[in-house]
Amino acid sequence: MNHPARLAVLGITAFAVLALGACSRKQPAPAPEPAPPMVNQDSINRVRDSVARADAARRAEQARQDSIANARRLAEQAQAEMRATLAQVVYFNFDDATLTDEGRATLEAKVPILVANPSLTIRVAGHTDERGSDEYNLALGQRRAVAVKNYLTTRGVSTNAIEAVSFGEEQPVASGSSEAAWAQNRRAEFAITSPNAPLARPRS
Repeated sequence: MNHPARLAVLGITAFAVLALGACSRKQPAPAPEPAPPMVNQDSINRVRDSVARADAARRAEQARQDSIANARRLAEQAQAEMRATLAQVVYFNFDDATLTDEGRATLEAKVPILVANPSLTIRVAGHTDERGSDEYNLALGQRRAVAVKNYLTTRGVSTNAIEAVSFGEEQPVASGSSEAAWAQNRRAEFAITSPNAPLARPRS
């Protein structure tokens, strides 16, 4: 084999050896993934406890506010109910100043409130229907107001707490000349005349 041919063979052989060597080398290992950060369980527990305490405090405050609002609503409802009871009208029969059973029951509901509030003053206004003269009806209305006052005072209400007046037929609540209208006009009405202070609840 001539010299150039030997050189060519040697070159091919050297290339093959180098190629095999390159293939036999190990590929570099991939870089390891960074380790996750260390978890401090105590810190997590402290944060969780802090959040739980804050939530509990918020719930307690909300419950307190709800309780206050509910107590206020109940107090306002009680005030409205007592004032409505005091305002209930007493009705009379024709040409009569005698209290009916219904009238006495209406007054009985007022007694505990009036007794529980000795500084409370009320006005009892007697009214009549349109039949009869003005003078007669003024006198009849006064007898009706006095009948109411006397009943209340016998039940323990101070006489100084009640003013009895008459308007006769001058302030009808129902118009017309029928028995239904007359029955509504034969009445005693009530108004609180003392300052608008909160009412004390009667003792149970």
